[in-house]
Amino acid sequence: MKSFLCFLCLLTIFSCETKQEKKSLLSKGISLDLATYRKTQVEDVIYNLTFNIPLKKEGSIVSELKLNLKIKDLEHPLYLDFNEKKSFIKSVTVNGTTIDVHHEKEHLIISETYLKLGANTIDISFIAGELSLNRTEDYLYTLLVPDRASTLFPCFDQPDIKANYVLDITAPKTWEVLCSSKLDYKEDKQDDTKYVFCESDKMSTYLFSFVAGVFNKTMQNLGSFDMTMIYRENNEAKLESSIDEIFKLHEASANFLEDYTQKDFPFQKMDYASIPGFQYGGMEHVGAIQYKEASLFLDESATLNQKLNRGKLIAHEVSHMWFGNLVTMKWFDDVWLKEVFANFMADKIANPTFPEVNHRLEFMSQHYPSAYSEDRTKGASPIRQNLDNLKNAGSLYGNIIYHKAPIMMRQLEAAIGEDNFKKGLRNYIQKFENSNADWNDLIHLLNAETTIDLKQWSQVWVTQSGRPIITNNITYKDGKIETFEISQKAEDGSQNIWTQTFNIGLVYEDTTLVKTVRLNDKKMSLKAVIGLQKPKTIVYNYDAFGYGVFPIDVENLAILPTIKNNVARGYAYINLYENMLTNTVTPTDTFYLLLKGIENETEEQIVNLISRALSSVFWNYLTDQERFDAQQYMEPLLRNMLSENLDAGLKKTVFNLYKGIAYSINGKLFLYDVWTKKIKLKGLNLNESDFTSIASLLAIYNHEKTDEILSIANAEITNPDTKKRFEYLLPSLSNDDKVRDAFMTSFFEASNRTKESWVLSALSNIHHPLRQKVAEKHLQTCLEVLEDIQLTGDIFFPKNWLNNTIGSYSSKKAFHVVETFLAENLDFSPVLKNKLLQSADGLYRAQKIKNSKE
Repeated sequence: MKSFLCFLCLLTIFSCETKQEKKSLLSKGISLDLATYRKTQVEDVIYNLTFNIPLKKEGSIVSELKLNLKIKDLEHPLYLDFNEKKSFIKSVTVNGTTIDVHHEKEHLIISETYLKLGANTIDISFIAGELSLNRTEDYLYTLLVPDRASTLFPCFDQPDIKANYVLDITAPKTWEVLCSSKLDYKEDKQDDTKYVFCESDKMSTYLFSFVAGVFNKTMQNLGSFDMTMIYRENNEAKLESSIDEIFKLHEASANFLEDYTQKDFPFQKMDYASIPGFQYGGMEHVGAIQYKEASLFLDESATLNQKLNRGKLIAHEVSHMWFGNLVTMKWFDDVWLKEVFANFMADKIANPTFPEVNHRLEFMSQHYPSAYSEDRTKGASPIRQNLDNLKNAGSLYGNIIYHKAPIMMRQLEAAIGEDNFKKGLRNYIQKFENSNADWNDLIHLLNAETTIDLKQWSQVWVTQSGRPIITNNITYKDGKIETFEISQKAEDGSQNIWTQTFNIGLVYEDTTLVKTVRLNDKKMSLKAVIGLQKPKTIVYNYDAFGYGVFPIDVENLAILPTIKNNVARGYAYINLYENMLTNTVTPTDTFYLLLKGIENETEEQIVNLISRALSSVFWNYLTDQERFDAQQYMEPLLRNMLSENLDAGLKKTVFNLYKGIAYSINGKLFLYDVWTKKIKLKGLNLNESDFTSIASLLAIYNHEKTDEILSIANAEITNPDTKKRFEYLLPSLSNDDKVRDAFMTSFFEASNRTKESWVLSALSNIHHPLRQKVAEKHLQTCLEVLEDIQLTGDIFFPKNWLNNTIGSYSSKKAFHVVETFLAENLDFSPVLKNKLLQSADGLYRAQKIKNSKE
């Protein structure tokens, strides 16, 4: 009996543990534990989806799902992710039996009782969730990355359960519908049209999409397959100069990638939708890429930089067809892997597509400032981050994965050799096509092509945050170099050591001697330069290949604009700015040296780079008096440049810099005359968007005719979508403080933040440096609503919200708001705290720099 009782006790304990284990899989979001189990539980998933879209935005989208799948394990119930109200689920039928709706913690739960091993069919009637539907009066589009598919329909919302989709959409007759697969047939039904699509290619849930609405449509075939584009742009000049180029850029990108990967285009089609106010530049949905319309459609006034950015954006999204869509990360901790390859490949694709561009210079200006902007901060994160729940995946996106990762990957390619790198990637595509892989899988394949221990190499580059501060110790004897030591230490105080290669330039009167540095320890001696004559100056990271803050010759700063090598000169300006932020060079010295660079520079890419740095120094790091003095010098200098015979792209960049700082009386007069076309600058091509921008800035600069200017600007906008955006922004441009305050307050309600790109533009207007004394009172609440913004906004919105509010400030009061908020919210989300520290980095550094002057 005693033994039997013991057995019963053990059985009870085991039963309790089992129940507890089952319960632990259920939590809000998609936990790693749940995702790991479901990967072993289900396979052969097919979503048969029906959406009935009404004409009026207010109407619900009545929907049906027939889910076909194979179940391999019934240890746990089947958890379908559905992050909406339980009432949205109207009925559930499992293998022919209608069951009660069990919805808990954002999951629809199907008991094991109704399931069987092998093939199962689940029918669900539901109302489509709208958080990610992006509905307007006459169009809508889904945007489901990273975990938003579950806000639209019940699904397994994790990247390693790939599925096929069969889509049936009924929409108003005047609408077009675009999705991931080819159209099977359509039929008219009174005021609606029913679109039935073929079964899609296999994809992860975040890549499923559809677009429906009033769009124009065009199609081209440039040799490989038909490509269809839907769009709403109506400007004839933009249409004429852009449509053919858009198709050509997609075709060129696909051809390059087929050759590079030795894998044919992997999906049944590649169409695209151009969408006004789209949240990102683009999104790589299988078969139906989505783009921000303003990024695609350019007119004859477009600069080389704008054309290049469009080309690289298209190349980025097309690259995802192989890197991300065909081979997908297992879990979103490796989301950076798909993004780094998309950016890395886009840089390669742009090379032959834009032969007139210096692509080393472009890589440098595109990636380094953005990577440094986050990696220098107290909120810096590593390229690869841990992720316990998919609901936090949006926090992983940022400048580190988009800009530091390509720098890392270029170092990796150089370390193992370009051919070996390409061979490893081809093996990666071949082995994991239509499946999932992680960073370790790739490293394993690349390790086979090199003798370098890549796991150890990636430990610092990939799994640690931050950057090195490079210093030197040089001694001279009899006018020659006696010793030359280069050291590195982690900016964040850690013991990290970055193994990397970069060049230095020893600048002499008539020549520059370039030497390669291979830094793989805390300190090294550069023996190759011992005995050489003392140079006039030394330019570090001459090839813009290294990563970190490099030494700068403070006594010879004036020599920087005279450096002949474009890449070296461009990086010298980046390094100057970074040294200013570390208090090695004063903001005033930095400002006037950058301005001298603008005055003498002929490379549009470098002018664009310098312009961004100049604007930052001007608004964030100069005192009020220094800014006043700088403006008195800068405005006439730039106006004089605008009267010169400059290249069109260069002149446009100079004008954009000018209009961003011309708030003086003379500046406003000049801008007003340009806006009214009283002054026409030869070689300066301004389009409708440029004139609207000038009008907006005149309002922010408090021009006496603000109301009249805004009214005329609104009347002159020809695109209805652009007009809606401008009318939305008008309260943020008002010179009435109460109007702006009320508009700002409205954003604290999620329902008023649905048009995120518009909201961000409004925030930029409200928190412009010239208006911050009025807007500062909102900063506390801007921080308090961050968690709600993360829950309700898309992946980039929390950081962009911070960038356009607290990130615009350099005042002591704003600094105090941040410090007080952090002190009073010790349990604040670590993820959001890092985002805050990233955005507030300029604010913190401004205080340190300004305090050093006192």
